[in-house]
Amino acid sequence: MATVRKRGTTYQIRVSCGYDVTGKHIEKTMTWKPKEGMTQRQIDKELNRQAVIFEEKCATGQFLDGNITFAEFSERWFKDYAEKQLKSRTVTRYKELMNRIIPAIGHIKLYRLQPHHLMEFYNNLGEKGIRQDIKYKPCTDFKAILTAAGYTQKTLSEAAKVGINTVRVCYNGHNVSKTTADKISGIIKQKNLFEAVNEDKRLSDKTISEYHRLISSILTTAVHWQIIAYNPCDRVKPPKVERKEAVSLDENEATELIRCLESEPLKYKTAVILTLYTGMRRGELCGLNWSDIDLNNCLININKSVLYSSDRGVYEETTKTKSSNRIISIPFDMVKLLKFYQTEQTKRRLLMGDMWINSGKVFTSENGNIINPEIFSTWFKKFIQRHNLPDIHFHNLRHTAATLLIAEGVDIATVSKRLGHADRTTTLNIYTHAIKSADEAAAAKLQSMFNRAKIV
Repeated sequence: MATVRKRGTTYQIRVSCGYDVTGKHIEKTMTWKPKEGMTQRQIDKELNRQAVIFEEKCATGQFLDGNITFAEFSERWFKDYAEKQLKSRTVTRYKELMNRIIPAIGHIKLYRLQPHHLMEFYNNLGEKGIRQDIKYKPCTDFKAILTAAGYTQKTLSEAAKVGINTVRVCYNGHNVSKTTADKISGIIKQKNLFEAVNEDKRLSDKTISEYHRLISSILTTAVHWQIIAYNPCDRVKPPKVERKEAVSLDENEATELIRCLESEPLKYKTAVILTLYTGMRRGELCGLNWSDIDLNNCLININKSVLYSSDRGVYEETTKTKSSNRIISIPFDMVKLLKFYQTEQTKRRLLMGDMWINSGKVFTSENGNIINPEIFSTWFKKFIQRHNLPDIHFHNLRHTAATLLIAEGVDIATVSKRLGHADRTTTLNIYTHAIKSADEAAAAKLQSMFNRAKIV
């Protein structure tokens, strides 16, 4: 039952909440101050009401105070805010970051969390050996050692409980995870069978800033919920992240890439050229339905995205932001390619009969089902290696679309809208170099024009 104690012009309401695992008495308190002009009878009535409400909140776990630890509050933050307001992929990423945050500051009570706690954590993140994604490279005699031990790829896979494809990666001399290296080394009993290749690599400033933004978001909510008075993150400056220029192909390189697509499967050829024309994100490409394409009017309605996460697998979700929902035009040549691809897909659907899964997607797996976006990235990496093209990622096709449009003098507002950016500032920040180059070219054209008038 709640007890009330008057303290000056305010009242303190206390509720007993039992005992913790160590036997310590748990007591929660709140302060209530009457409004000016209230009579004693009104105060007593309202005070009784506040005490009942507070006791109910404590009983149902709805009340949080500054004595709560960061770990306890972040658990509530995920449950009551993040999982309801944020995208699934964002929540998954945040939970990955919490694996480092909780051991560092999770035990600290919110009201005692100070800027120096955060600075110590960020400094630790910047030290060598902090990375959890260290890769291990097989030694040069890996194949010979395995053969001498009497193992084939298949028998090693079975003995070490490692996938056969992973074993092949080792045989080809490529890097593997620590878990894989430990499993195989445990079977072979050979020292120095694997060597760490990026052990001294630090976390990037961008990743450390990502930790800072998450902690700040959690503490900002604590301020809004009136649990703490201020956010200590406001008094801490994370490492400054230098913005990198978007990597893209120039006109000649893009033309050569398109030429190389002639010998590739139609699905991938269509996907790459469509990305170059539209600047679509990889997930938006995989989320595209045939019903989203108006082939008669040469329009594409981008309104969803397909993503992948380890906990959910492949799933469909809304686009990255509201501004990512957009309708953009495509040229007639792209329409012709899409029609041809649609015809080929229809032939395959009829050939497979009942085995075909009618997902309605433009780009599908072999049986018509929704496709994992990683498939495009994996294929593209092998594609550029086969044809000795510049070492870029699939996402860089989106940057290529933007830089080529800017180079051709298309205004930033149009480029921003086609890319689905929230505002033009995002486009300006990402494509600073391309905009500068286009501006210099414009200045040169003006000079050439005015030179004919012999200004000097």
